[in-house]
Amino acid sequence: MTPAIPPVRKVLLVDDDAAVREALGQTLELADLDAVTAGSFVAAKDHIVAGFQGVILSDMRMPGRDGFHLLDYAQKVDAELPVILLTGEGDIPMAVKAMSQGAFDFLEKPCEAATLLAVLERALKTRALVLENRRLKVQLERGDPAARMLFGTSPQSNELRARVRTVAPTNAEVLVSGPPGSGISKVAEVVHLMSRRGQGAFVKRPCAALTPELFDEFCTSAEGGSLFLDEVSAMPEATQFAVLERLEQGTSARIIAGSAADLAALVAAGKFNADLFYRLDVMRVRIPSLAERREDIPVLFRHYVSQAAEQAGIEAPELSPEILAALMAQDWPGNARSLMSAAMRFVLGMPEELAEAADLGLAEQMAQVERSLLIAALGRQNGKAAAAAEALKLPRKTFYDKLARYEIRPDDYRR
Repeated sequence: MTPAIPPVRKVLLVDDDAAVREALGQTLELADLDAVTAGSFVAAKDHIVAGFQGVILSDMRMPGRDGFHLLDYAQKVDAELPVILLTGEGDIPMAVKAMSQGAFDFLEKPCEAATLLAVLERALKTRALVLENRRLKVQLERGDPAARMLFGTSPQSNELRARVRTVAPTNAEVLVSGPPGSGISKVAEVVHLMSRRGQGAFVKRPCAALTPELFDEFCTSAEGGSLFLDEVSAMPEATQFAVLERLEQGTSARIIAGSAADLAALVAAGKFNADLFYRLDVMRVRIPSLAERREDIPVLFRHYVSQAAEQAGIEAPELSPEILAALMAQDWPGNARSLMSAAMRFVLGMPEELAEAADLGLAEQMAQVERSLLIAALGRQNGKAAAAAEALKLPRKTFYDKLARYEIRPDDYRR
């Protein structure tokens, strides 16, 4: 039986008129709603937090900062926090504008209690569902190493996580491939953690100096868990035959092999044992390069900057859309490893990559930067195309034409 969604009954009521606040507050309390009142934008700010357990009901016209400011602030704090605006007579065009900017609903004053409460109940149910989905997502990610450890929102990253989730539960050998610095060992660890051997040891060993005796020793130490053979392409030829023999006999550990080199090409060139390749290549996971998934660069760079700042014991510097666009314009042949190094240098005040031009023609560089700015605008506006077009000061038709040209889907950037 599906558990019921926990009730959300809090309403932040914002109005500069004390008499109106008192009257509306009584209406809310009679409807068994928890009313929290504020007389201004400044007073309301203290109550608006990410994960606020309720909705906001605010007057549009207030001294100082008005309902638009409140709506904008609430969306920056929590893009899915419902804001209902109350407008005076003649304020309908203003309210329509607010709706286009993300307001949940608007009501004209004076408003009948039944109408007000019906809108509030709808907003509260929506908010309860959002909060419950967030709670379930956190629970899922805690039990889902693929979501927790493999970052990125691109289709390629989604496919990578889906592939890992498919491969991990089997007990077959796995070959993890990808360009240098792409995170082969991390993906191998995620495969281990999501497998039936996830509670056992994850033993990582390089292959360049691997002997048959060491292989046996490593399998023993990984008994019940997984043995990750890092850079299997470097395994000595004599060891390759011995490892193939051991695999044919069966091992006490699951074997996960990793290679940045093209093993199939090495087999064709006679530089790697063909039978061992086919024995290791039972299940394959390929990691895309950063050049194949540029839209993941901002997510990864933010994560690495946060990590680097924590390691350095300093506050993480701000990341502007221009900085992220410059990063996305590069190919990053060193992939995640080089992006991580760039993040550390950025935190320490040495951002060389931001000043370097990619090895492309001007038109290609400009196209990449333009695409990056479009994506950044959609990200800031929670995937709302109209709001992103307005933020970039572009006519809507021009904006949509550019989205089509660069194959950008606004829905991919909704949080």
